[in-house]
Amino acid sequence: MKQTIAIIDDDIHIGDMLTEVLTSEGFSVIRAYSGTEALYLLSQNKPDLILLDLMLPGLSGEEVLPYIENIPVIIMSAKIDVQDKVNLLLGGAADYITKPFDTRELLARIVVQLRKKEQTIESDSLCVGDLKMDLTSMTITANGESVKLTRTEFAILKLLMENPKQVIAKSVLLDKISIDTPDCTERSLKQHISNLRKKLQDASGVDYIETVWSIGFKLAEQKS
Repeated sequence: MKQTIAIIDDDIHIGDMLTEVLTSEGFSVIRAYSGTEALYLLSQNKPDLILLDLMLPGLSGEEVLPYIENIPVIIMSAKIDVQDKVNLLLGGAADYITKPFDTRELLARIVVQLRKKEQTIESDSLCVGDLKMDLTSMTITANGESVKLTRTEFAILKLLMENPKQVIAKSVLLDKISIDTPDCTERSLKQHISNLRKKLQDASGVDYIETVWSIGFKLAEQKS
């Protein structure tokens, strides 16, 4: 699937040139020519990366930037003041390139940001066998079936999935999850584990959690 790049720039010549270069590199391109049009475009589309000019009709690039979330933004601007760059980078921009620029440098910066994004997406999920955990949305699927967990159950399963072949001692488990789940005590841990195990088993028919007598818990090895 092609990755999509949004070009937000009122300079038609620059936009056309970038569209040609990016298309030749295998990207899909969408465009907006003003800050207001950019907000509408982004309300209808979720590009993989945004190239944002600052000097735009209507809303400026600085005004558009705060509305962009979870998409890397590379600022393209003739402004060369260091403080401008600092403010934009602290304000959410992923990178800043000064006009005029070499398209080879811009392409390299695009590749770097897309690579970072892919790494972030990978780090935002855990997968062990047919257990999948999305750390951003805090959702769980077991054998393709959605499972609703409490905050404590989620924290317990997360720790087990981060250490899939390791037995986690009760004391270690309690210590690791204590910041996020202060309600979990040594007395209640067994019940939380029991509830978690039942929810996973009801959803998938599989017992995912193994009790290691007098020590703690681990993910059970699944038969292939």
